[in-house]
Amino acid sequence: MPITITMPALSPTMTEGKLATWQAKEGDSVSSGDVLAEIETDKATMEVEAVDEGTLGKILIPAGTDNVAVNTPIAILLEEGEDASALDGYKAGGGAAPADAPEPATEEKAEAAPASAPAAPAAPTSSPASEPAKNTAPGPAKSEDRIFASPLARRIAKDAGLDLGAIAGTGPHGRIIKADVEKSIASGGAKAPATQPAAAAAAPTPAAQAVTPPPAGNYEEIPLTSMRKTIARRLSEAKQTIPHFYLTIECELDNLLAMRKELNARSDDYKISVNDFIIRASALALRKVPTANACWGGDKILQYKDVDISVAVAIEGGLITPVVRNADQKGLAAISNEMKELANKAKAGKLMPEEYQGGCFSISNLGMFGIKEFSAVINPPQAAILAIGAGEMRPVVKEGALAMANMMSVTLSCDHRVIDGALGAELLKHFKGYIQEPLTMML
Repeated sequence: MPITITMPALSPTMTEGKLATWQAKEGDSVSSGDVLAEIETDKATMEVEAVDEGTLGKILIPAGTDNVAVNTPIAILLEEGEDASALDGYKAGGGAAPADAPEPATEEKAEAAPASAPAAPAAPTSSPASEPAKNTAPGPAKSEDRIFASPLARRIAKDAGLDLGAIAGTGPHGRIIKADVEKSIASGGAKAPATQPAAAAAAPTPAAQAVTPPPAGNYEEIPLTSMRKTIARRLSEAKQTIPHFYLTIECELDNLLAMRKELNARSDDYKISVNDFIIRASALALRKVPTANACWGGDKILQYKDVDISVAVAIEGGLITPVVRNADQKGLAAISNEMKELANKAKAGKLMPEEYQGGCFSISNLGMFGIKEFSAVINPPQAAILAIGAGEMRPVVKEGALAMANMMSVTLSCDHRVIDGALGAELLKHFKGYIQEPLTMML
């Protein structure tokens, strides 16, 4: 019997992804472990391997398709001894269409039922599955106030402002699919009512609030990538739900820069950066102040036992935060080499989920861009993020006399539900101590 290959969940939070490329073609023989396709998530592009042996009989979702929901059938694998005739009448996942999302379980049952089966009287507690079974001709798929349409078709119609009730469905039992909505858009289909009493009373969603009218001049519309959608959602959530407050401190870098120069001159096996010192200093400060190494848990505070530092890395289309695990237990050379490897993988889109998920504290460094000082947005569920400004020569007072020194401004953004002002100040005090006396990081 043919085997249905479905869209995998490549991370615990993944709900949909882009099927970027197919590495196998229809008719190719595949073995367990062979790479079938590449899936683009909001963070990275990952390979999907075959778990069974056979022949790739049919590709259901073409390469380049975006917003493919997890568990959607994407291909059919023929087992040994089967040929293309085994696909006759076979419907992956109960009748999923190639360019559409899988049908709900209730509709699958209706499709399997005989078309002549009598429909049960409508009742609040009865399943509507029997209703679409009577609808065998193309047309608006309705049952009472319900319109049967795939999730993808609903989303496209909503974005285009179309009335689904005016669209004829050509899917199984009259179900409205993606192609029907696109055809309606091309022909200038009926728009959804401008005002509805129920909708008028409802509060606008964040997505609706974010919509702005087109600018007066010429412009180019750039579709949102999965990464940009995730960034927008998570940081909107952060600003709406996390009570931020900010603490800024100045750190002198002269001793650190001198030690960095000396260490890098000792070996070609590593190239320690200022950022590597910052990662280690942050980790050691959190070890000194363990109550700041925590996150908000709703009705509790969750205090981490390990010190895992997330480091923001700018990549094309957004940013990602690979994690240096147990950074307080690693030396500068180990942190340096690990960060270079993680940054290269991030820019190539090859990070594995375990390499960017988790983390208890974030660092965002814009010093290399000449930014003197800034305040970063906390990355939920974490409770703090450290924003690093540029190191620069500034006039300072030392022992009552004016002098010049390399100074760096850092700003700690804190979740006030977890970290109070005094606790944040204590964390920064230890951080500054390590930065200004880097030899103490070696103890």
